[in-house]
Amino acid sequence: MKTVVRSLLFMAIGVWLVSCASPPSAQYYSRSQIQRQLSVFYGTVLVVEPVHIEGTQTGLGTLGGAVLGGIAGNAVGGGHGRALATVAGVVGGALVGAAVEQGATQANGLEITVELDSGEVIAVVQEADDVYQVGDRVRIVRGPGGMTRVRQ
Repeated sequence: MKTVVRSLLFMAIGVWLVSCASPPSAQYYSRSQIQRQLSVFYGTVLVVEPVHIEGTQTGLGTLGGAVLGGIAGNAVGGGHGRALATVAGVVGGALVGAAVEQGATQANGLEITVELDSGEVIAVVQEADDVYQVGDRVRIVRGPGGMTRVRQ
């Protein structure tokens, strides 16, 4: 019974940690980006293409999966069989955990090509958290380190 409770606790912690990851959205700012000067440019949308934003690999999914797999494997059999099951559980859990983290943090995105009023043409990839159409007037917000966002 203790093993089941421990497994559920580790699983809950893993789900919570993955859910804490903030998406690469135009509406989210990191702590390092606040109270910094941002440059604003205006332009017109030329092209909007859907893209997929890959998920992150922080290692938490791998670690959590390995722990859960090891606990589950250790609960099987006895003697050398238990040791083999534990090793198989750790390896299998790590692979599954990494895949779960990758899948849970993937996002649909947009590649938005904008002609700035200055004549410069730029493309920005960001999460698909707003609707953009060819011909829309938009704001381009550029921050320190090259972070660029398209805003309505």
